[in-house]
Amino acid sequence: MQRREFVKFCAVSAAAAGSPVLAAADATPTFYGRVKLIDDSGAPLKAAALPAERNFIFHYPYAATPCFLLNLGRPAKTSVRLATADRRAYEWRGAVGPQRSIVAYSAICAHQLAYPTKEISFISYRAEKSPRNRLGNVIHCCAEHSQYDPAQGARVLAGPAPQPLAAILLEHDAKTDGLTAVGTLGGEMFNQFFAKYEIKLSLEGGAPRATTAATSVVHELENYCRQQVKC
Repeated sequence: MQRREFVKFCAVSAAAAGSPVLAAADATPTFYGRVKLIDDSGAPLKAAALPAERNFIFHYPYAATPCFLLNLGRPAKTSVRLATADRRAYEWRGAVGPQRSIVAYSAICAHQLAYPTKEISFISYRAEKSPRNRLGNVIHCCAEHSQYDPAQGARVLAGPAPQPLAAILLEHDAKTDGLTAVGTLGGEMFNQFFAKYEIKLSLEGGAPRATTAATSVVHELENYCRQQVKC
């Protein structure tokens, strides 16, 4: 959705002020701080600079919670009705950017919380088909073969995942071509993620629950992660 459409969509919801609170799975948008996406050099990321069908990673709304940023190379669906694992319905309102092809999702798998680390990633977007990925153009988690459709709000297409990946709400500024993350939509997994990984993340350094600052660097997955498991 473009900025004006996004504002209309969000007008009925109050934006959260200050530091975000860890939220349970919720069918309504959860608003966090506004975070501009930047490239490796620190310059604002341009939507036009995102090549199609490539995996990009940024962190939002916490320093330790990774998200996928994808240019699908084609317009996504403009309205998709989805539901969380606890059956709360919500509507995903499509992609942003000039071609309405740019989407973002939490990169924490909704099944066993697999996520991209700097060492290895079992989950990523796969345009190509394979013996274990007969659909193509999906976010595929090789841990248990959950597959999500990024063009339809990360709807579950296959595997044991009980709900879609949480969507990251983006704003696109048509004048600057910049992208800003503003919140989430759908079933967040942050509480479960920190319960499972917080000790590990703390040992790796930093403060896992620290909120993302005013900017978040976007990395190509192949540069962020040493090994991608493909299936």
